[in-house]
Amino acid sequence: MSEGTATRRGDQGLALATAFLALFSIVGVALYGLPFFYDFFVTDLGWTRQQVTSGNALSKLLVGPLFGFLAGVIVDRFGPRRLMLAGILMAGAALVGLGGTTTLAGFYFFYLFNALGYVCGGPLPNQVLLSRLFDAGRGKAMGFAYLGIGIGGALVPLVAHALIEAHGWRTALRLLGVLIVVVAFPVAFFVREPAPAPPSGGSAAPTSILPVLRTPAFYLLLLGSMASIGAVGGTIQNLKLYLALDKAMTQRLVAEVMSLVLVGSLVGRLLMGWLADRWPRRRVMLLVYLIVAGSIPLLAVAPSVGTLRAAALVFGVGLGGDYMIIPLMAADLFGLRVMGRLMGIVLTADGVAEALVPMAVATIRDRAGSYGPGFLLLVGLAAVGAVAVVFLPGRRADQPEGLLATPPRLGGR
Repeated sequence: MSEGTATRRGDQGLALATAFLALFSIVGVALYGLPFFYDFFVTDLGWTRQQVTSGNALSKLLVGPLFGFLAGVIVDRFGPRRLMLAGILMAGAALVGLGGTTTLAGFYFFYLFNALGYVCGGPLPNQVLLSRLFDAGRGKAMGFAYLGIGIGGALVPLVAHALIEAHGWRTALRLLGVLIVVVAFPVAFFVREPAPAPPSGGSAAPTSILPVLRTPAFYLLLLGSMASIGAVGGTIQNLKLYLALDKAMTQRLVAEVMSLVLVGSLVGRLLMGWLADRWPRRRVMLLVYLIVAGSIPLLAVAPSVGTLRAAALVFGVGLGGDYMIIPLMAADLFGLRVMGRLMGIVLTADGVAEALVPMAVATIRDRAGSYGPGFLLLVGLAAVGAVAVVFLPGRRADQPEGLLATPPRLGGR
């Protein structure tokens, strides 16, 4: 093995560890862990459920559109490492701040800070980091990194419960904030900043994103991504309310179902990452969206506990593959030179869908007295996402990387 090959493999290994631990901390712990503390804000501070749950939605709607594209520009110009370091510190500080807040204004402020941490240190810089360092094994690398989200999301309720029992919920929240920094910051500090991808024509001039914005493929990808992410987010955020309140299931059974969703997401990330290195990625993306569309009605009308558990597992497979397949498809279609800016736009739009759809489903439930129409909306959105993927161009085996090098042709494989 040459020295250059050994160095590159070392860089890839450290980048994998960095992405895994950053997603474990910022998404698994901070994003999925915060709802575990909602009831303490309600009981101890007297806030309404609407006030407590609106922190996530408001932060996504404000921070995503304002900072998502800017973060993409920074990644393209300066690389993902420094932005990731800032995001890790912000996410950790947000949880420490939320552990001490006693006012609704403070709650919203630190939730916005947490959203900034997600934008700067979450999927966007990690997707670019791995895309620049991996080529043939990019799908497996992305799948492994995204395991961090599922593992972090599965562990944080257990860790949080133990910390609450020992120290109280405020100290537990602060300790989780410190944990984020301790776990993710050191590896991100030492990871090597990857070199930008060389332009297809050999020129050193930066590639403009304007040609991408003129292609129908970009808007098909954006529509499909928003529709499917909205369907997934709407389901996840309303599933416990539906099962525990509308279906009157026990907390233990609901916890088992939610755990199976997370287990399924781990399987989905590995499976879809493996398939993405062997199948045309458009086909993998279509499979993911069809799994989401087909499993939501099974969750809603499962005739038995066994069926419900199976539906939760299948839905989790779709959940795990959903977020991971989008950057892989974007890299195939448009190349790596505009990856940061492109994913900044896509993730911003996805964040809007992820904020609005769950609230829309909850509003429909309040007005109609049933989750039925809301679940129909979710299935419809997932179906729209699948249709959009059908019309995406496929990357041919002889096509240079990215549609910027070769104009898109609908009807490819």
